[in-house]
Amino acid sequence: MSIQAPPPARPGIDAWARLTLTEGKIVARDTAGMVIPIVMPLLIMVMAGLGVTEEDRALTASQYNGMSVLEGYVVPMTLAMVVALVGVVNMPSFLATYRRYGILRRLSATPAHPMMVLVAQVLVSVAQTIVGVGLAVGVAVLAFDLELPGDVPMTLAVLALTALAMYGLGVLVAAVSPTPNASLAIGLIGFFAMMALGGGFGSRDALPDRLADIGGYLPFGAGMDVIGAVWVGESPDGWQLLVLAVAAVVGVAVGVRFFRWQ
Repeated sequence: MSIQAPPPARPGIDAWARLTLTEGKIVARDTAGMVIPIVMPLLIMVMAGLGVTEEDRALTASQYNGMSVLEGYVVPMTLAMVVALVGVVNMPSFLATYRRYGILRRLSATPAHPMMVLVAQVLVSVAQTIVGVGLAVGVAVLAFDLELPGDVPMTLAVLALTALAMYGLGVLVAAVSPTPNASLAIGLIGFFAMMALGGGFGSRDALPDRLADIGGYLPFGAGMDVIGAVWVGESPDGWQLLVLAVAAVVGVAVGVRFFRWQ
């Protein structure tokens, strides 16, 4: 009678925690990679804040429900840009680098599941985003009298949903990219395309109507709109919230399905 080997033990919470901590240490050592999530939002906020005059605040108060262009446009654009860069560009490039140097191949020989690696990267990216966004908003409040949103929990909720949508796209990019260069190219092309159509380089009113409509329902434009709406005390568009949720769920599901260890 043959004796069957017991099934391999599934990794527990401690294994997930150790993997996430290790990922955090690796990312923290990459000085260039830390510029995007931490330095860039601060730089954008300072430059925008210095460029907004009292006249600008008065002219845009009626457009943004009593708030200025800083709260109605600059802050939502900055937050959407940061989570998009971290999720669509930074995170996939790390995973593609791990694949290139055989780190993922060695992990495949352990009980580790692709979801463990992806979740660890997402958690580390979330931590980077929180630090960068918190620093930028804090400086804007102290230096430029930025008005905080009235409904802070709702604002954090739509920001989190936007981040999840971007991470979903990033997981998909990481799953299909054969090399770090390919990951970076795919991520940057996707990021700039979404940003151009979504209003990251100026109001979508300057675009043809059809392109403006498409941009508003891509993750960048949708995220920027819902963050801006909630920040100035308005209700977010339900269809845009749905777009973000679908991007998050579908991106992760498809990314895990086609994830390659090597």
